[in-house]
Amino acid sequence: MSLLRRTLIHALIYLAAIFALGFVLGTIRTLWLAPAVGHLAAVALELPVMLGASWWLARQLAARRPLPSRSAALAAGALAFALLMALELALGVTLFGQGAGEWLAALATPPGALGLAGQALFALLPALAWRR
Repeated sequence: MSLLRRTLIHALIYLAAIFALGFVLGTIRTLWLAPAVGHLAAVALELPVMLGASWWLARQLAARRPLPSRSAALAAGALAFALLMALELALGVTLFGQGAGEWLAALATPPGALGLAGQALFALLPALAWRR
C-alpha cells in the first residue's frame, strides 16, 4: 500500500473516531453543561476528555497501523485537522445556520480559541505518538 494511502486511512480513522466522540460530547456541552457553568468552563471541562481520547487513539493507531515516519504521522494529523475544520464549518452552516464569517468569528472568542488550541494539539498527537 502506498504511503499516501496509508496516511489517508490513518487520518480518516483518527478523524472519524474523535469527531464522533466530539459530536456526542459537544451536544452534551452545548445543551446541558454550558447553560450550567458557562461556555468557557464547559469547553475547559470537555477538552481534557477529548485530548485524552485523541492521545489514546493516536497511540493505538501508532501501534496497530504504524506509519513509516514521524513526518507521515504529522501529515496524517494535519489532514485530520483540515478535515475536522471542514466538517465543523459544514455543521455550523447546515445545523446552526452560521456563515463562514460567523464560524471564524466564533473561533476568536475565548471558548472558540480554547477549542481551536485543543484541535491544534489533536493535529500534533499522531506525530507525538509515533514510534520507530
